[in-house]
Amino acid sequence: QVQLVESGGGLVQAGGSLRLSCAASGRAFRMAWFRQAPGKEREFVASITWSTGDTDYAGSVKGRFAISRDNAKNTVYLQMNSLKPEDAAVSYCNSIPPRLGWGQGTQVTVSS
Repeated sequence: QVQLVESGGGLVQAGGSLRLSCAASGRAFRMAWFRQAPGKEREFVASITWSTGDTDYAGSVKGRFAISRDNAKNTVYLQMNSLKPEDAAVSYCNSIPPRLGWGQGTQVTVSS
């Protein structure tokens, strides 16, 4: 069973940046970041294919967020720029489709 450990969240002002990390004990064909805000369902944010680096983004983050991976470290990153209060959520990584056990997530808080 692949284990996932997310980190890098924190409190930032609107317009600020954060870089999230997801350390995986193994790999899946395609990895993604998801997020869940209070009272809302978990939603897709961005994905990346391990082998090719092909990426995909939700419309709400396109142009502001960038997903990347470090093959040697089995780590997936999410660079989040121009953060907005509506980006506040607990962020998780998982495979596409999400078949791995969910990690604890990392909290992203954006103050206006």
